[in-house]
Amino acid sequence: MTSATAHAAGVSDDTTPISKTPPSKKLLLMELRALPELFGFAASLPSMLALAPRGDGQPVLVLPGLATSDKSTISLRTFLSAKGYPTYGWDMGRNYGPLPGIEDGLKSRLSGLADKYGRKVSVIGWSLGGIYARQLAKMMPDHVRQVITLGSPFSGDPRATNAWKVYQFTSGHKVDDRDSHMGGHISDAPSVPTTAIYSESDGICAWRNCVEEGGEHLENIRVRSSHCGLGHHPAAVYAIADRLALKENEWKRFDRQGVKGLVYPKAFGMAQ
Repeated sequence: MTSATAHAAGVSDDTTPISKTPPSKKLLLMELRALPELFGFAASLPSMLALAPRGDGQPVLVLPGLATSDKSTISLRTFLSAKGYPTYGWDMGRNYGPLPGIEDGLKSRLSGLADKYGRKVSVIGWSLGGIYARQLAKMMPDHVRQVITLGSPFSGDPRATNAWKVYQFTSGHKVDDRDSHMGGHISDAPSVPTTAIYSESDGICAWRNCVEEGGEHLENIRVRSSHCGLGHHPAAVYAIADRLALKENEWKRFDRQGVKGLVYPKAFGMAQ
């Protein structure tokens, strides 16, 4: 099957190189489904609270995406709090990029939570927030238990997103210079367990730039979601709960066998 045929059929083609162009205007328009996805999350909340696994209550730090604030992650943080995790936002207003004080603020937030609970912190980041999460894990690996990213474009051409001009405007930085901020090369994987949750119908970021290339402590989980709905899409939220429920030092890849295979399509780089 050729790359074009695979794309038309909606089938993953793992041989296709990383994307150099942003998602199509059609996919961008489909981001409007984020609101119905939020309604779906609200409707499924009782059953998800009952069915999602419960972990050991480690602290969780959730970082918002570009030009959004902690308000955007309220649904996810409320769910995780209800599952017994002390869950925190980044508490720095809107995320306008790596402005002066952001790196120090994130380091302080992470170390403060690790000190408060006397244990490592799981860090979840949505879009640009996921890039921050990965960089934090590289700079402070002793404080991070695991990283989970939601549609975060940490590899490939930085212009392969429909938000790169917004990033340049709000941050004042050239998108090509992103490796010069917060810990260096963002495409390098952290040394801690890392899960990349992504959607092939993402209308903001080219999905192939949001997945890990491989590694024993790295994985990708594919969901059918908009980019703007990843933080509250039921499948993404359940996958997050599944990852957080793993015992420390007993990390293993997400199991999509059986009925889960109907909800979670085969992910990039995965054999199953």
